[in-house]
Amino acid sequence: MEREALEQLLEGVRLGEMTVAEALERLRELPFEDLGYAKVDHHRALRQGFPEVIFCQGKAPEHVVAIVRSIRARSSLVLATRASRELYEAVHADAPEAVYHEPARIIQVGEPRPDPASKGAVLVISAGTADLPVAEEAAVTAEAAGCPVERLYDVGVAGIHRLLAHRQALDAARVLIVVAGMEGALASVVGGLVDKPVIAVPTSVGYGASFNGLAALLGMLNSCASGLVVVNIDNGFGAGYFAAMLTRL
Repeated sequence: MEREALEQLLEGVRLGEMTVAEALERLRELPFEDLGYAKVDHHRALRQGFPEVIFCQGKAPEHVVAIVRSIRARSSLVLATRASRELYEAVHADAPEAVYHEPARIIQVGEPRPDPASKGAVLVISAGTADLPVAEEAAVTAEAAGCPVERLYDVGVAGIHRLLAHRQALDAARVLIVVAGMEGALASVVGGLVDKPVIAVPTSVGYGASFNGLAALLGMLNSCASGLVVVNIDNGFGAGYFAAMLTRL
């Protein structure tokens, strides 16, 4: 349940539009609904300002469909990450308003609303086109949280002039997300250019010695740039969510 919905519920009791018993019935599944195979956290939007997000990998399609239906009944927006197109088709059959963000592998049901508390844009930067799925996961997540998002893709250190040509965009952003595989050097470069928080996202893109993103992860963790934090390998969702939280501060 979202804060606005709860306020409307309490106001309805105050105005006599519903009884206390009716309000309690609406609230009885807080803080979670037990579906047997999943305990859906309907209280999360009240605690954190954003409803529970479904991680689809490893879940049966029928379970994802049911969880989406459960969240949608109490929230204006549902996100499901790491979703295949086949899984989207199953969700879309039950929720025709669902859309699929193909590169991001995210199913979205409902339209995000701008967050009035957001104080600036998130700039998502990718080192290469191969990093785009993770970058888009971060961008779509931040947009769903109500943040304005700008994108700057394929500006890795192999051609650093491509990044420097967009210095104005770097300076204008409130928070920057840098997505890079290989050796992960782009995060350090961006961190040394700006006075804003930088969230580094290592990706599993790269040849054998990149060890599926471990080289980029260690490179980012060992960065000498100040104001830079690192999330886990390929965790675009975590970066986008954290960036949205930072824009509200």
